[in-house]
Amino acid sequence: MTEFVYAPPPDIPVVLHADDHVLVVDKQAGLLSVPGRGEDRADCLIARLREAFPTVLLVHRLDLDTSGVMVFALTPQAQRDLSKQFEDRLTKKVYVARLSGRLQPETGRVDLPLIVDWPNRPRQKVDHAEGRPAQTDWRVVRATDAETRVRLMPVTGRSHQLRVHMASLGHPILGDPLYATGTAADHPRLMLHAESLRFRHPDTGVQAGFSAKVPF
Repeated sequence: MTEFVYAPPPDIPVVLHADDHVLVVDKQAGLLSVPGRGEDRADCLIARLREAFPTVLLVHRLDLDTSGVMVFALTPQAQRDLSKQFEDRLTKKVYVARLSGRLQPETGRVDLPLIVDWPNRPRQKVDHAEGRPAQTDWRVVRATDAETRVRLMPVTGRSHQLRVHMASLGHPILGDPLYATGTAADHPRLMLHAESLRFRHPDTGVQAGFSAKVPF
């Protein structure tokens, strides 16, 4: 297996919204959300944001290969509030993905428990005996025999959930370096993007929604 070399994109993070409490950005694919192990993985989204927003605090993460909307807190109180919303499944997340093959039917739910695949970390796997509950709703946008564009609405937020769930249906996300094989893996990036995110603003209590254009 070829050793992974981290080569983060040079782009400056796109700020979608900023106030005294929250910061919403569009993360680039190929950029870690937080630092990885080793000096060669210190460059990450939160480190870049800290240059302009010194008080920035992590609330949730997106995978290295996933792009799209992320929210950060700018105060400890906002971090606690937003983290609780994620924990209680009060946030609403919508992703767009390109899948291998034609996914049918046009709507559905994957309900398969997930657990880390320890010998093959960071891979996750379905485990009906000891896995944690995980559910993903899908809605087909358009499809051909070769490819399906879908919107994915995760009910839970397990690591690699969308990637494992789509692969478990026999329709891996295109460009997935962990769960796709053959021509499905032969794409310049993972075709998964966090298109929109809704949450209750931790200061005002008003529902807020943000979106980022799908780059593929």
